[in-house]
This record gives sequence, C-alpha cells and structure tokens, in this order.
Amino acid sequence: MEPNQSKETVLSKNALAIDHIALCVEDLEESIRFYTTKLGFSLVNRLEIRGESTGMISAILKAGPVVFVLCQGTSPDSQVSRFIENFGPGVQHVALAVEDLGETVHALEARGIPAETEIIEGEGIKQIFTTREPHMGVRLEFVERRGGNFTPQSVEKLFRTMERHGAY
Repeated sequence: MEPNQSKETVLSKNALAIDHIALCVEDLEESIRFYTTKLGFSLVNRLEIRGESTGMISAILKAGPVVFVLCQGTSPDSQVSRFIENFGPGVQHVALAVEDLGETVHALEARGIPAETEIIEGEGIKQIFTTREPHMGVRLEFVERRGGNFTPQSVEKLFRTMERHGAY
C-alpha cells in the first residue's frame, strides 16, 4: 500500500460531508458581527439552551454549504465556558454527516474510538459524539439526517447527556 493510501473503511464509504463546525467564542455578538459583516455569512438561527446546570447561547451561520455554529457559555460552569477555559476559543467539534449512523458507531467501536454520548435522536435526525481527541481537544460528532434538523429540544437532550458524563 502506498503511504498516501489508506484502507477503505466504513467511514470513508459512509461519510457524506462536513455537516457543521462548532466554534466556542467569548463574545457571541462580536463573533456574529465578524462573520456576517467581514466574511458575508448569513445569520440563520439563534438558540438558547439550558441543561440542568449549564447553558449556552448560539448562532447558526451559513455561507453557501458552509455552516458554523457559534457557541457562548452562559455561566462559568457551562460546557462551552469550560472548553474555553481548557483549550481557548475556537473549534469545539467538527460534525460529519453520515449515511448510516448505526454502521458508523459500530465501525468506531471496532476501532476503539469511544462515544461520549449515546445516540441522541430528534425528528428526522440522529447524532453521537466521540470523546475528545486528546492531542488537540477537538471531538467529532456524527450526524445522520433524514429530513430533520436540530431543534432546541434535541440540543437540550445533548446538553443534559454531556452534563451526565461531565463532558465539555
């Protein structure tokens, strides 16, 4: 096998695209202003999410097929605030769209890549997060969409799951 070649894996056959990239920011309004006025992104949606003990405010921005989710913690113990405290502002996770989430999870488990969450389901959407990659702090999210989109309820489920696991 050539050095640049890799064996075909379930992920290489199953991955569709980057679904979105989540960025933790210290000032949501300033970040929105930068991405919309300087880079031409459109503000698509805003969410405020509360878990049992933490929360965040976020903005979904889009430019063509590129989607950034800007996240700001609402308190020092928020998962987003803890991420910034430990890793600084920046990429918190990269979400990959996959054709079959169950098959992807099975392949990840077979390769020793642990999940941080169980599969979280919403209407027409399923997602799961891996544990954080230890050398750079980024975690991966895998998303299977069947006509659905993230809702405040599905993101709240995620937040509560992360709280139970102590993840940030």
